Amino acid sequence: MKFLIVFVALFAVALAEDVLIVKNEFHVGAEGYKYAWETSDGQSAQEQAELKNLGTEQEAISAKGSYSFVGDDGLTYTVNYIADENGFQPQGAHLPVAPEA
Repeated sequence: MKFLIVFVALFAVALAEDVLIVKNEFHVGAEGYKYAWETSDGQSAQEQAELKNLGTEQEAISAKGSYSFVGDDGLTYTVNYIADENGFQPQGAHLPVAPEA
């Protein structure tokens, strides 16, 4: 499902701006997946995920990855993230940081 969403989004971008997909990799295994893509306009994303606690009630998928894009100001922005049982945890130099409690 995630692959389909990524593919449709890339296809829509490509139609809108004559953007070429210069890299598109996707691998699915029994206990996880990984993908990576890049477009000619500087966008890219990669993610790898694996099942944790296989066969237990705490079974969950844990993913980590990053995505980059060129902003309206011409700068490239990158977000690195982890998504697991603790939620989506993004990090990036351009993202605000919550004050410490």
